[in-house]
Amino acid sequence: MKAGSRAVGIKDVALAAGVSATTVSHVLSDAAYARISPATRSKVRSAAEQLGYGPNRLAQALRSRRSGILGLVSEDIATTPHAGRIILGADEAARARGYTLMVINTSGTAGPGSREADVEALLERQVDGILYATMFHRVVEAPGNLAKVPAILVDAVSTGQGFASVVPDEAGGARTAVEILLHAGHTRIGFLNNTEDVPSTNGRLSGFRDALTSAGLDGGAAPVEAAASDAQGGYEAASRILRGAAPPSALFCYNDRMAMGAYRAAAELGLSIPADLSVVGFDNQELIAASLYPGLTTVALPHYGMGAWAADRLIDAVEGKPGPEPMPMLLACPPVARASVAGPRSGASAR
Repeated sequence: MKAGSRAVGIKDVALAAGVSATTVSHVLSDAAYARISPATRSKVRSAAEQLGYGPNRLAQALRSRRSGILGLVSEDIATTPHAGRIILGADEAARARGYTLMVINTSGTAGPGSREADVEALLERQVDGILYATMFHRVVEAPGNLAKVPAILVDAVSTGQGFASVVPDEAGGARTAVEILLHAGHTRIGFLNNTEDVPSTNGRLSGFRDALTSAGLDGGAAPVEAAASDAQGGYEAASRILRGAAPPSALFCYNDRMAMGAYRAAAELGLSIPADLSVVGFDNQELIAASLYPGLTTVALPHYGMGAWAADRLIDAVEGKPGPEPMPMLLACPPVARASVAGPRSGASAR
C-alpha cells in the first residue's frame, strides 16, 4: 500500500477519484446511510484498487471497538459436508461485509460446561458476535455465556432464552413435497415419518396433512407409518404401508435416507418407480438423491441460506442496526425435481 516511498492514504484515493475524503470513507466502509450514487461508488473503489489502498483493519478496530471477527460454534456440522454449507454461507456473507469467520467445532453430546468453554474461547478472542449452529433442526439450551455478545442460533431454537434463530420451514417443505405428488394426479399418498420427537418430525407431518386437506382430501386419514429415519427404517415403514389393504400410489418420505429404503421395499414388491409408485424425499442429500435410480425428487434444506442469513443479521446487530426478533426465521425448502414422480396408473390412486 505504497505511493512512491510512502503509504497510500484515504486522501490519495479522494484526490484520484475527485471526491472528498469523507465520501471515500463512506464508500469503503459500506456506510448504508450515505447517499452516494453507484457511479461515484464505482469510481472510488476503482481508484482505491489502482492505488493499492486497503483499509487499516487494526485502526478501524481501535476506532470502532470491534474486531471484525465473528465466531461460529458448530455442533458437529464441520464434519458433515451436507450441513457444512451453513459454514460456507456464513463465511461468504461475512467476507462480503468485511468480516472474518472463526469456527470452533464442538460435540452435540458434550456437556454444558464444554459448550460454555467453546463460547468462552471465542469471547477471549474478542469476537463481535457468535453464531451457534447445530447439525439438524432441534431445540437446544444455549450456553449461558452466549448472551455476552450478539448471537443467533442456526438450525436450532432455544426456549425462553431470547435468542433470534433461523430454521428450515419444515411444514412448508412438506407441503411443497406433497403438492408435487398432487399435481402429478395422486390422491392416495402415504407418509413415512421419523419416530424421534424433534421439530422436523412434527412439522413435516403437519405440512403433509395440511397439503392433503387443502386439496380437498382427508389429511387426517392419510396413511402414515413411522420408523427410524434411515434406510432400514424407510424399508420397514414402506413395506408395512405398501402391503396394506389400500396401498398408496405415492409416498412422501421424511428424508432421502428413508426414501432409499422405500425404493428397496418397492422393488421387493415388484413395483416400478415411478410407473407404479411415485416417491418424494426431503433434505436433498445429493449422494443419495442423485445416485438412486431413478433420481429422487426431493426438497432441499436451506443450509447455505441459513448460514448467510444469520451472518448478515448478526453483523447488523453488531453494527447497531435493527436485528432480528427473538423468534425463528423460517427459510423455504425448495423443490429439486428428478425422475421419481409420474402420474398414477389408471385406477391406481384409489387401489
